[in-house]
Amino acid sequence: MYIYSSRSMYTDPIADYLTRVRNAIQANHRIVSIPASNLKKEITKVLFDKGYIQNYKFEDDNKQGVVKIALKYDPMTKQSAITGIDRISKPGLRKYASADTLPRVLNGLGIAILSTSKGVMTEKEARNLNVGGEVLCYVY
Repeated sequence: MYIYSSRSMYTDPIADYLTRVRNAIQANHRIVSIPASNLKKEITKVLFDKGYIQNYKFEDDNKQGVVKIALKYDPMTKQSAITGIDRISKPGLRKYASADTLPRVLNGLGIAILSTSKGVMTEKEARNLNVGGEVLCYVY
């Protein structure tokens, strides 16, 4: 008999990060806590810079640390700033894009977050710097 281990979800930590954010939005939570990593911190900074989250804080818990994200909602409609967040490149099938084949999300209304040689950034910034990289996720 197999007993479910909570460690099995960490085979893809980025998918776990995106799922926690997605679930918190569906449950209308204001704050979501996620185990930290350098890549998750960089993705969080991009989401904040582009206005998809209200605020964030990195806390040290004497282990790997925690990323606390304050989600952004419209005060009138109670609609989240993030309507969709999709994982693109997976551990079993990595997706890369060169500088001239960078994706456009919803005709420019959303963003694609890329991991490039110059750091984690959106596809628009990568296009300006003329670099390609691994397409981590789409946010719209």
